[in-house]
Amino acid sequence: MTETTSAPHVSAASPGKCPVSQFAAEFNPFDEEYLQDPYAVFTRARNEEPVFYSPEIGYWVVSRYEDVVAIFRDTESYSATAAGELIKPPCPAAMEKLAAVDFVPSTMLVDEDAPLHTKRRRVLRKGVTDDRVAEIEPITRRFVGNCLDAMVKTGNADMVADMTFQVPALTAFVLMGVPEAEVERARGYASRFALWIWGRPTDEQQVELAGEFAAYLQYAREHVERLIANPGDDYMSNAIKAWQKAGNDDVWDKTYLASIMQSHLYASHETTTNATANGFKVLLENRDQWKLLCNDPSLIPNAVEEILRYASSVPAWRRVTTRPVTIGGFDIAAGERILVLTGSANHDDAVFDDGDRFDITRENADEHVAFGWGIHLCLGQALARMEMRVMLEETTKRVPHLNLVEGQEWTYSPNTSFRGPERLLVQWDPAQNPAPDDRP
Repeated sequence: MTETTSAPHVSAASPGKCPVSQFAAEFNPFDEEYLQDPYAVFTRARNEEPVFYSPEIGYWVVSRYEDVVAIFRDTESYSATAAGELIKPPCPAAMEKLAAVDFVPSTMLVDEDAPLHTKRRRVLRKGVTDDRVAEIEPITRRFVGNCLDAMVKTGNADMVADMTFQVPALTAFVLMGVPEAEVERARGYASRFALWIWGRPTDEQQVELAGEFAAYLQYAREHVERLIANPGDDYMSNAIKAWQKAGNDDVWDKTYLASIMQSHLYASHETTTNATANGFKVLLENRDQWKLLCNDPSLIPNAVEEILRYASSVPAWRRVTTRPVTIGGFDIAAGERILVLTGSANHDDAVFDDGDRFDITRENADEHVAFGWGIHLCLGQALARMEMRVMLEETTKRVPHLNLVEGQEWTYSPNTSFRGPERLLVQWDPAQNPAPDDRP
């Protein structure tokens, strides 16, 4: 049994028999109040019930930094296999959509355990080394420059549509070896992946999403076949070369290659899209911090860390117990689902002084768990940091007088694990642009 806290034990062998407080009963990561401000709920959880069972979703919910890190660290007691399972199983009509393309369930790197995870990660990490990220940075900077060129004289923009989606998506396509002519096609397939896996769509939505997932899978298979015939020097080609070298073994096969293409293309842009959009939003809401950043660009790398901590693009993740454990005084049986509130851990006052305060000069901002922890630490973290840094560098330089449009409505995808505004409306006076060539 794994012990993660020293609190008095409360017997909870069966979730159905576990006492459920009003707070726990009302917890719902899909309702609008939570989607608008999950951090208010996180603060209550840490202070009132740092571990509780949610009958709404059938998960144990863990909110304190110490417990979150202990769960990530203990890979023997907490399996990653729950990370990629659908919150809502496919309805029969959705299953028909999947069957039509001969869908075969496959894992993703995020929901694999050792030793298989270790073998695959050892190969895949070669595609996102620091040197590879450095090679891609000039391309990313060009993408950012193109976005700013298109909007800088207009005086208004949607930062999501006009930059924070485009730049990570285009960079991800370069990383994955997607031809530029196919960018729009691939981007459309990936746009609602989070709702499909980590959301709770209606049956009607699920059928539509299953169709999109099936089309996305077909594209992934086509791309893999193309790279098998003509591999390049990209992330997917690196995996394909490993498959060709190993033969059709238990580590690599074509089904898994398509799964990598599908899931990693999504993960490599959607999380950075959300993180950067969250960053612009919180910086512009905290005007003193935005001005500080514009006046001193050397603060940008630490600002990236504080954004990742304060406004996590992945505020929750999932695990499943492999054996009886004890968390926060609760004895929890094997086979129970755990919702790990990484966003809450990142605000824990026990680690971050005044954790609900946004401060780009915070000395320990990089102790966040926005990229996970341990063996499942995000492979693309260096790429994400680079993209966020470049977008902030170029934007603060060319439109430092950027402002949020007042009174705009904030909307978020209703899912447990990925969070970022779907739109981010901004405005500025083009006549005040610092560079003469950027003025009307």
